[in-house]
Amino acid sequence: MVVVTWRGAGHLGACLAGLAGQDRPHRTLVVDNASTDGSGDIAGLAGVEVVRLERNLGYAGGIAAVLDRVDTEFVAWLNDDAVPDPGWLGRLEDALDAAPGAGAASARLVRADGSTQSVGVGVDALGRGFDLTGGPVFGFCGGAALLRVGALRAVGGVPADFFCYYEDTDTSWRLRLHGWDVVSVPGATAVHAHGATSRLGSREFHRWNERNRLVMLLRCAPTRVALKEVARFAAITAKVVFRRPEGANFLPSLRVRVLGEVLRRAPRALAGRAGDRAARRRVWRERVPG
Repeated sequence: MVVVTWRGAGHLGACLAGLAGQDRPHRTLVVDNASTDGSGDIAGLAGVEVVRLERNLGYAGGIAAVLDRVDTEFVAWLNDDAVPDPGWLGRLEDALDAAPGAGAASARLVRADGSTQSVGVGVDALGRGFDLTGGPVFGFCGGAALLRVGALRAVGGVPADFFCYYEDTDTSWRLRLHGWDVVSVPGATAVHAHGATSRLGSREFHRWNERNRLVMLLRCAPTRVALKEVARFAAITAKVVFRRPEGANFLPSLRVRVLGEVLRRAPRALAGRAGDRAARRRVWRERVPG
């Protein structure tokens, strides 16, 4: 069980209490992303193992930093602002035991009012990930999921340089390109305070979302799809420099920065493309489960 926290003092205790109440034995690793609010101390007092990082590596970087320490068949990812029901882990484990071809199982995240936030993710025609609230899924939602450690390592692990956002969709895509399935387990429920640890809609939120989506496409999508989306982003960027529409995601400086970061990462992403041409086309057709 890996829980990554950054300034999570206000909600980490509830998350760890939920983990302590699980009906299956497990080991919990809390990755403290250089918090300054005592989050690591809260985890230590809860009696779990704490890995303190010298700087904030984000959600993806935090998971990647401790993957070598995981010596179990499965590893769970859980947001520090999510509180799992007692049977959460057991239901996820049972689901992967019953589906040997599945590399990951996505739990059901619910809001405080009980409404479903996500049972997994799909990908639209522009390569944007979105939460699904029912039915089969393309990928797992990284806020609460269980993965096969061997499968995760075999497909390249966690994209640490994503920092946060799209690390789950990218990982799911690579799993599928290597022949693994991803299943949804709506009976495994966790209550999620969505956005408690990040500023949704902020400049950095848009930076990570846009950059990571495009890098993911370069690594996983059919060539025409990936190049079309990078070109579309570049064309819109050129237009906003002159027209300057409102909205944080249309700030010229932000978009130019994103484009530069994507272009710097493009050679490595293209060199590490997962699957063959036929697999990439097949998985692209599966992106929105029917």
